[in-house]
Amino acid sequence: MIAGRSAVAAAAAAGALTVSLVPALPAAATTPATTTTTPALTVVATNLNNPRGLTFAPDGTLYIAEAGTGGPGPCLDGAEGLVCFGTTGSITRVRLGQQQRVRAGLPSLAGHDGSQAIGPADVAVDGFGLLSFTVGLAADPDVRVTTKKLTGMAKLYASGRSGPRLIADLGAYEKKANPDKAAADTNPAGLTVVGGTRYVVDAGANTLLKASARGKVSTVAVFGKRTVPAPAGNPDLPEGTPLPMQSVPTSVVKGPDGAFYVSELTGFPFPAGGARIYRVVPGHAPVVYATGLTNVIDLAFGPKGSLYALEIARNGLLSGDRTGALIQVDPQGEHRVVASEGLTAPGGIAIRGKDAYVTNCGVCAGAGSVVKIRL
Repeated sequence: MIAGRSAVAAAAAAGALTVSLVPALPAAATTPATTTTTPALTVVATNLNNPRGLTFAPDGTLYIAEAGTGGPGPCLDGAEGLVCFGTTGSITRVRLGQQQRVRAGLPSLAGHDGSQAIGPADVAVDGFGLLSFTVGLAADPDVRVTTKKLTGMAKLYASGRSGPRLIADLGAYEKKANPDKAAADTNPAGLTVVGGTRYVVDAGANTLLKASARGKVSTVAVFGKRTVPAPAGNPDLPEGTPLPMQSVPTSVVKGPDGAFYVSELTGFPFPAGGARIYRVVPGHAPVVYATGLTNVIDLAFGPKGSLYALEIARNGLLSGDRTGALIQVDPQGEHRVVASEGLTAPGGIAIRGKDAYVTNCGVCAGAGSVVKIRL
């Protein structure tokens, strides 16, 4: 689900001022995660296609972004082989125990078996119940010019009664502005809505963006590269050789202190313990809030302001182990494993009350699910 700098699997002036006046949460230090008793996983949705981000509406309705299973084509080269386009992406609703796809026919790219798709990546609901969602791409935005059917990808949408309504073309913004000054690459991922403004992380562009209600896009933060040692096992790259590693931001949430918190997957070599969480106040450079995490795919705040991080691969993406983990990031720096057993390449988290809802098998075609975990 990774292509280049990408992962699939982001305030209005008054809001920015409010953020700048509110004190920060205490910075979290690096501490090995402790494990508690494994909680039960209660299944609340099944038969999902590459489920990713999810969210609750004010009335308790759960919405889930499904990246789809690709389709008949056209096809193009992806980071892990040939991927083909289709309109199999969707948004699923779970209400009063009933599961239904309420928005279908959305863009999707996937390999021949439909797994590890790129498509609808995250979903958010504002205070009025209006649904917004991102659609990824994981490529140079110019591919949408050479492959016309990809036109609907790398964009931010609102979902109205008559169908999806374009809010902003985030791929076009990456091509024009290219905030991190690297090769153009776009993969809109995590999304949150504050008032009339939508905040999106572009995992390909290494940025946190904001889009106004009228679709004007601007850069809130850029997450730069850092140097890490090469892992063992590559005869052409001696262990310890310095390597530039991309950030690959995956999610954005607004904290109880008014700041934004952004997780990162990291790029190659995806080191275990190498992922960070950043605290972002618009108008200021990102500040590292937590370290010592691994390939974080999503964030959510829970009871009493606790921050939870979802790791897509607890032992690192290069380990071959798809076991994920739900981690409580303690404000004093002690990370706690809430759940891991039974989580397979999870794709997103939402919290309601004292329960976390996690998309499980977020890279699976037809076998994805949502599970409920007591916090």
